Amino acid sequence: MRTLSARIERFETARPFVIARGAKTHVDVVVAEVAEGACTGRGEGTPVDYLGDTAEAALRAIEGLGGAVAAGASRADLLDLLPPGAARNALDCALWDLEAKRSGRRVWQMLGLPDPRPMLTAYTISLGEPGAMEAAARAAAGRELLKVKLGAGAGDLERVAAVRRAAPDARLIVDANAGWAGEDLERLAHGLFDLGVELIEQPLPRGEDSELLHLRSPVPLCADESCHDRASLDAVVGRYRMINLKLDKAGGLTEALALIHAARLRGLGLMTGCMLATSLGIAPAFVAAMHGSHADLDGPLLLREDRPGGLVFAGSDIHPPESDLWG
Repeated sequence: MRTLSARIERFETARPFVIARGAKTHVDVVVAEVAEGACTGRGEGTPVDYLGDTAEAALRAIEGLGGAVAAGASRADLLDLLPPGAARNALDCALWDLEAKRSGRRVWQMLGLPDPRPMLTAYTISLGEPGAMEAAARAAAGRELLKVKLGAGAGDLERVAAVRRAAPDARLIVDANAGWAGEDLERLAHGLFDLGVELIEQPLPRGEDSELLHLRSPVPLCADESCHDRASLDAVVGRYRMINLKLDKAGGLTEALALIHAARLRGLGLMTGCMLATSLGIAPAFVAAMHGSHADLDGPLLLREDRPGGLVFAGSDIHPPESDLWG
């Protein structure tokens, strides 16, 4: 018989994590554990605050499914039992982990994927004044791919120019976090192209991005807030060339894998991202990222301290999770 338990854990950030919507000094995650016999599967979810999700609500949602999990609810069942969000992500990933541990196979083997290698991941530069962002980029010297948080309006090109001065050889992607409403998008896109930026995430608020249908951007646009799961996928076609897949938005690896397949059928590229999270939350995202061209899985690097037995980050790469951690 399966038993379910869940809890909230708090992790402090290494320094204030600043985006267009505000700053964070800690993150509360919800952890689900499903035990069966001698095996226990674990999963972690981070609430998406702009969707109104909270750790407390996620905990209540998970605890409310104790009977269903004991009765053998599957990952497919969870798609009907819970809406997308941190709760379903944590519980779905716990069930994946449990199956892997019971079967003695890694999750990528269960999916028919090749054994993974270390993967290049972006490293995030928080939003700030150009001088502060330049200093942060210098402190990240040697990292191959930097993700630059923007969206403050005036001065964003100067911010990226400052990062470029500090990291002349780095690849750059930028994330406006829906903060460019009312801005001259074509001017920004061409200015970023001149600075060597290779991807722009979410320039406009979700639901207000129809303007992108007619935007002539030399830099590919990637949907983040505008694409959560398969239900929101068709609305981004023609507006974006890529989606940023996050397991907390999709509601777990099960929905994420279905979303990846649906995005491919529509000709959309894939970047796999993350919320602030520990290595337990990032490990299943690593499996999803094996399907895409870009990975932004630096969540544990932005924390003051990761959980024990966390992922290995070496240089610009993230290494596959060990089985003791997840999957």
